[in-house]
Amino acid sequence: MENVDLQLQETLELAAKLFISYGLNILGAITILMIGWWFAGHARTFSIRAFQKTKHIDNTLTGFLANGIRYLIIIITVLAVLDRFGVETTSFVAILGATSLAIGLALQGTLSNVAAGVMLLFFRPFNVGDYIEGGGEAGTVKSIGLFVTNLSTPDNIEVIIPNGSLWDSAIKNFNFNPTRRINLVFGISYSDDIQKAMDVISRIIESDTRSHKDPEPIIVVGELGASSVDLITRVWCNSEDYWRFRWDLLKTVKEAFDTEGISIPFPQTDIHLHKRID
Repeated sequence: MENVDLQLQETLELAAKLFISYGLNILGAITILMIGWWFAGHARTFSIRAFQKTKHIDNTLTGFLANGIRYLIIIITVLAVLDRFGVETTSFVAILGATSLAIGLALQGTLSNVAAGVMLLFFRPFNVGDYIEGGGEAGTVKSIGLFVTNLSTPDNIEVIIPNGSLWDSAIKNFNFNPTRRINLVFGISYSDDIQKAMDVISRIIESDTRSHKDPEPIIVVGELGASSVDLITRVWCNSEDYWRFRWDLLKTVKEAFDTEGISIPFPQTDIHLHKRID
């Protein structure tokens, strides 16, 4: 009986030692994990605020770098947790590297998006806030991530494009240059006074402060069409004024043509019937 009690006591003592040892490790690991996760989130927020205050890093890189810092802290936290349980982190890093290689071979398409994201951030064909066309879509750039780029269309639809598709296609950046040229064609009737129509267009352009004097506006006869004399009009303006200025020009020129008696002819076809006499 005494032997049984002695064995039971030894078992309880061993269990208590194991519980204290592993329990403390588990508690420490949970504490490290919680602190690391909390610190990673706050480090990301702090990084975004710090990057936004400096002029050397713009909004395009802010989110990318902040997320990179967060993931780095999480990786360090996981390694610290493993070290708490006695896992050799050096061996773990080697295993992680080999695993990453295997996963990389299996996820070549996904990793190509990461590589494309890095190229987009390095060569900077566009920034956050630019209106672009690429990958078969068009919209304002909201963010550039590791895998995808988020666009917002003019009618407020969110478009998510894989970075690989965007990098492999032609990219049009409508905000890259500070100025743009408006190209319009106004058709007038063959019976109208060409010079009068050109003077009307020129007067409207000169009276609008959004038009640039250098390069100077161009108004020329571009083509003698099937039913109209086509006047090509080219005028430069700031990129942010492009669409509003274009719409206002179309409206104002039409109203001025109506006032001056200049007609904009409709496409028409003259049919001549010949009576056959047998």
